[in-house]
Amino acid sequence: MFDIHKIKGMFKKAFTPVTIMLVPHSKARPVNLKIPFIGIFASVIFFFFGIVYVFSIAVNTFEYYRMKDNLAYYSHEFTELKSTIHTLKNAEVEFNRLFSLGTKEEVLESINASDSGSLDMENLKHQINITAETVSEIKDYLKIQKDIYLATPRGMPVAGAISSSYGKRKNPRTGGDDYHTGIDISTSSGDPVRATADGIVSFSGWNGGSGNLVVLEHGHGYSTFYAHNKALSVKVGQKVRKGDVIGYVGSTGYSTGPHVHYEIWKNGNPVNPAEYMKEGS
Repeated sequence: MFDIHKIKGMFKKAFTPVTIMLVPHSKARPVNLKIPFIGIFASVIFFFFGIVYVFSIAVNTFEYYRMKDNLAYYSHEFTELKSTIHTLKNAEVEFNRLFSLGTKEEVLESINASDSGSLDMENLKHQINITAETVSEIKDYLKIQKDIYLATPRGMPVAGAISSSYGKRKNPRTGGDDYHTGIDISTSSGDPVRATADGIVSFSGWNGGSGNLVVLEHGHGYSTFYAHNKALSVKVGQKVRKGDVIGYVGSTGYSTGPHVHYEIWKNGNPVNPAEYMKEGS
């Protein structure tokens, strides 16, 4: 059974007013506030719950922004990862195409020089970057090899018979011993003389005993000389591709008949053109 008197006593105490005195620092009179005890108790309870609520809001807000930052970070990582994988796939397709061609010459001539469960994203991206750099190094290497290949003289500048080889020989004009720094290719007067590699014209004109002479610079130390031409079709500074016509067979200068005197120089020294005559060299 409830004791009605105790209950009444508790309500009486709960609603017993408590006087709070506010004393100003000025000469104004103090202010007395009478607040029931239960009002003070309720205020403390509400204050406590208010603090807890505000704290929980702050924590939730912090977690929201932290998750938002994480989402932005991983979105950025996946974007980079997707871009890297796309680059690798393109490189794979390109290399498969190149190395299906069969021969070194076809590969070099066809190179396009224009041109994570719980994922450890940093480690994965690091490994992919290493792979991408390796692919890039391979592409750079192939580009250099293509440049060397295009700069290397190949084949003959004109169809004909070799009438005088490279090296020691008897001079056809004087009959004395001399050293022939090129080869002579006999053919019909007026036949087109063609560049044996990509390059740029460094000389085109008359040069004494060489008659009408064309000199091409190819890069990587290579130069080629085409002498005794009847006429020339290029000028200094002009870029030429392998197979372009640079002149026409003649017998100008110190010559005993229509032919092309052809020389190849590498790093400032003459070399035997016979070593470069085959297309596959």
